[in-house]
Amino acid sequence: MENKMFCYQCQETAGCIGCTMSGVCGKTPDTAYLQDFLIYVTKGISEIAVKLREEGQKVSDETDFMVIENLFTTITNVNFSENDLKDKIEKSIKIKNELLNLLKNKENLSNSALINITKENYLEKAEGVGVLAEKDEDKRSLKEMITYGLKGLSAYLKHAEVLKFTDRNINIFIEETLAKLLRKDITAGELTALALEVGKYGVLGMELLDKANTKTYGNPEITKVNIGVGKNPGILISGHDLKDLEQLLEQTQGTGVDVYTHSEMLPAHYYPKFKKYKNFVGNYGNAWWKQQEEFESFNGPIIMTTNCIVPPKPSYKNRVFTTGLVAFDGCRHINGEKKDFSEVIETARKSLPPKEIEQGEIIGGFAHNQIFQLLDKVVEEVKKGNIKKFVVMGGCDGRSKKREYYTEFAKHLPKDTVILTAGCAKYRYNKLNLGDINGIPRVLDAGQCNDSYSLALIALKLKEVFGLDDINKLPIIYNIAWYEQKAVIVLLSLLYLGVKNIHLGPTLPAFLSPNVVKILTENFGIGGITEVSNDLKLFNL
Repeated sequence: MENKMFCYQCQETAGCIGCTMSGVCGKTPDTAYLQDFLIYVTKGISEIAVKLREEGQKVSDETDFMVIENLFTTITNVNFSENDLKDKIEKSIKIKNELLNLLKNKENLSNSALINITKENYLEKAEGVGVLAEKDEDKRSLKEMITYGLKGLSAYLKHAEVLKFTDRNINIFIEETLAKLLRKDITAGELTALALEVGKYGVLGMELLDKANTKTYGNPEITKVNIGVGKNPGILISGHDLKDLEQLLEQTQGTGVDVYTHSEMLPAHYYPKFKKYKNFVGNYGNAWWKQQEEFESFNGPIIMTTNCIVPPKPSYKNRVFTTGLVAFDGCRHINGEKKDFSEVIETARKSLPPKEIEQGEIIGGFAHNQIFQLLDKVVEEVKKGNIKKFVVMGGCDGRSKKREYYTEFAKHLPKDTVILTAGCAKYRYNKLNLGDINGIPRVLDAGQCNDSYSLALIALKLKEVFGLDDINKLPIIYNIAWYEQKAVIVLLSLLYLGVKNIHLGPTLPAFLSPNVVKILTENFGIGGITEVSNDLKLFNL
């Protein structure tokens, strides 16, 4: 049967080979083509922008932001709307043509920079520019890994930009990198080096977002978060955008409506600035992939910010609102810098209170600033032998039954180990009763996936405190779950920082060719996972 599409950018891609008939995520072949074409046009914009700078001409902020938004739009579970994707393509073509008219030397430009499009031929044009357009398997593997890393980086830059924090040097690097991916003469060696360079800018991007979040909302602090429900009607907010949450909390004051976080929005409870809102009452549910059952039982409206939307069921679709780059046809969209959530609030006031699905509390807020304050105590427990190993189990969660591995792994860890986590992978074990080590919880949650930056800073600080010359001499094990492209930029960032022997699961990325896997294994010790009992022995636990 002839392939209708090809996509292998997420961990759950069909058969760990590629989605060819429709996306496991729920996207249609036409949506996949549109996303491929948007990336292709964005590479053309980047190529022209690079040449304009070489000529000494200025490239607008609008162009830089468009490149970032286009990359972010194509991350898994962000945008399923064909109409919205078509609009973005047409706007991108318009910007590209305006830039092209400014360029003095138009020689040797790629088809990506010169291509034009109409509504009538978008699918025909898109079919030839997707992943499989690069015929060399190893170059394709490296190019896609770089592209996915840039997508993840762009997500973090967009979060920061919403809070008015930008770094033009990172934007320029992204455009230069996208332009290099169009070079037909680029070698596998050059692409390997470029992937590590992407990791370098990944660190800078996460640092920028950390600064944006902490300067705006304060440093995360140890916080117990309620996972039960109250008697008032509620609004559930999911995703990553803290600015959306802030505006929602401001607008719900005095309305009798409570606000709950879901999935990656959980760490918002750790920021001091949000604690002043009395109707910010807790977290409802688990990781993104359980939203179809949890959104059903919540009863009230749901706001999806930034990404992680699953195609909603008809039974609650009329209660789903999207913001920013998230889009799904049939869901009401709220846009603008100053968002008006009045319709969401009115929907909530007409809804029943959430149905309780669990009770209790979970603890988090162990980002780098908080850990540094506890460092003397942590070091003391290490020196006493009460903490023998740290296990980094950050990353993403997903639907695969293989991910039950991470729950079992956490359960079977020796009681002298501490889990360091960030991202929604924590939902596999953050509600287990794993206890503490002399007051130090055995699960230290730093926050969202971008707060993997905190885990890197903690490791570097421990390296300094223990006087080590190599980060890999620390008693830290990396057993990371991945799902989508933000996990790719975190991985590349860790490799840039020199971290080795990282294990990825539940499967290695399908976009890694055998030769690229060999490079990563031989040079960085990248490995997969097996059975819990085998891996515990492998890690000397």
